[in-house]
Amino acid sequence: MRDVVSDLISKNTKLRKEEIEKLIEIPPGQEMGDYAFPCFILAKTLRKNPIEASLKLSRKIGKKLPKEIQKIENKGPYLNFFVDRKILAKKALAKALSENYGSEKNGEKIIIEHTSVNPNASPHVGRSRNSIIGDSIVRILKFLGNKVEIHYYVNDVSKQIAMLALVYKKGDKFQDMLGNYIKISKKVSENPDLEKEVFDLLEKFESKDKKTVSLFKEIVGICVDGQKKIFEKFGIKFDYFDYESEYVGKYSEDLLKKIEATGKLFKDDEGRMVLDLSHTKLMRKMKSPVFVLARSNGTGLYGLRDIAYTIEKLNKIKGNKGRNIIVLGEDQKLYFEQIAESLKLLGYSSPEVVHYSFVLLQDSSGKAKKMSTRRGELVLLEDFYDETIKRASLEIKKRKTKGYPEKIAVGAIKYAMLRNDNDKNIIFSWEHSLNFEGDSGPYLQYSYARASSILKKFKAKKNAKYEIPELNESETKLIKIISSFPEVVKKSSLNLNPSVIANYSFQLAQAFNEFYHSSQVLGSEEEQFRIKLVEAFRNTLKNSLFLLGIEVMDEM
Repeated sequence: MRDVVSDLISKNTKLRKEEIEKLIEIPPGQEMGDYAFPCFILAKTLRKNPIEASLKLSRKIGKKLPKEIQKIENKGPYLNFFVDRKILAKKALAKALSENYGSEKNGEKIIIEHTSVNPNASPHVGRSRNSIIGDSIVRILKFLGNKVEIHYYVNDVSKQIAMLALVYKKGDKFQDMLGNYIKISKKVSENPDLEKEVFDLLEKFESKDKKTVSLFKEIVGICVDGQKKIFEKFGIKFDYFDYESEYVGKYSEDLLKKIEATGKLFKDDEGRMVLDLSHTKLMRKMKSPVFVLARSNGTGLYGLRDIAYTIEKLNKIKGNKGRNIIVLGEDQKLYFEQIAESLKLLGYSSPEVVHYSFVLLQDSSGKAKKMSTRRGELVLLEDFYDETIKRASLEIKKRKTKGYPEKIAVGAIKYAMLRNDNDKNIIFSWEHSLNFEGDSGPYLQYSYARASSILKKFKAKKNAKYEIPELNESETKLIKIISSFPEVVKKSSLNLNPSVIANYSFQLAQAFNEFYHSSQVLGSEEEQFRIKLVEAFRNTLKNSLFLLGIEVMDEM
């Protein structure tokens, strides 16, 4: 029904439908209508104040309203729309009960790169938010019919791997890597000679010394396999693992020549090849607006290889005919801008970037700080997962309910990571995240199980039909929220922000539970209709939680 409102406004103004859809609101009370359009945006073009703009639009629209709209009213600068609720209910139920819901085809080709943690240890909780946000964005884009490829860029040419190579012993397992890395990090920071050994190893690797290449590959292979197994516990998978080492040598050397042809590449006092970015907006953000691309010995650095990798991804989507998306931590903002300016100089577009803030760790004083693998100040994702399962099991036992601890644990973690905007920090609380009554993953899963229980008890009558009755307040609210699901998915897709769907899921579950407590379903005169409403809610919540990567259960 929201689309009917946006169509109507679009036909009577010069605004695009996409602009209008972003502005339409659902008023707080039914007396103010079902949808409201703020007319501030029209004030400038009409050269009237927003209240006058609202009046003018209402006069224009009011001449001929579609059957779905019963009436319109002005309320200050807002134009309020009252819809035919029976038509709204009929449309919402038909859409939510459709077997083809979410199976659109012929979308864009999209490459999305996410996670890409250093292959030197088990991932920690702070970086797992990248994977959880990335996976949810993938699900949303696929749900809308796009052809999505998921890439993991493996940083196998790094100081971290070279450091591990100094202490690696044949037979070391994935679980040993973190301890090894923390120990060698401390030694390297205290011993300049050891740091020289690290860079010597890197130079050997880049020169394709067979023994060094084999050693690096062995370490990286153990780490990548270990990381894959952990992410699979969260239902997160990748189509391609792309290795940075593939862009060492001729590939990046040729790219360096192309960059040199722009006239912006020069040697600094240390003999390094640096890209002059003083002509860009970065001039205001950097003390020295240059981007170091190669060492004094001519070997390329990570940034140069990253540019080469990004160009290759762009070529896979045939330039600008598809989308190229990357998920990065907020600490990578300046680095990404350097990459974007470098690509622009070469005539390429930069990826769409989703920056996220971190999951913070509280120290003994209660102060929150970012996790660090090098310092060993972290909570490993695997340990975090196991601890959440234990706590979920205790909660199930305490409540004397059924449940699947692993599914509840993953739901709790994912929802806690996704419910806030990408750019907001998270301080994880087990008490809040495992609360079956609050704004949490288990609350949403429990709401689904409650709906399943009602449907299980329902005894269907042959050829039974239902009519849409005069809707009460809780039915109306639930139907309106169900009907807005397609717009919510679209909005989340446009903004690449899963929190839109996470917050919608909570509002949907709340509306259902209000309906459940105020409106008898089984044995009521409206039983047939209300059963369909419960089924429509369950389908919508299942779809919504799927987009967050959260599994549902029929019993809890």
